Amino acid sequence: MSTSAAQQLEKYTIALPTEVLLVKAEIEGYLDEIMIFRGFSSSLMRATAFDPDVPVIPDDAKIISIDRLVAPYNPQSPNYIAQNISWESFQQLIGDA
Repeated sequence: MSTSAAQQLEKYTIALPTEVLLVKAEIEGYLDEIMIFRGFSSSLMRATAFDPDVPVIPDDAKIISIDRLVAPYNPQSPNYIAQNISWESFQQLIGDA
């Protein structure tokens, strides 16, 4: 069984708790933004299930871009480490870590 994109992103934030990920994804034809911090994901544009076993980023989602930010996240003054990272580039980053 392979690890889903959501699980990979959540594991990344567990390993690097000083970072927050802002993921832009297309889910069921709709654009969504998901914040991931310390292994937890939450949609910024739609309801997030109370059950942590229900993935916020489903397996069939298309990840458009990922922003890396310094934690804690401050929406009035975000501190970006890197912006608009493609899913393919982020996977390479994970592989190098």
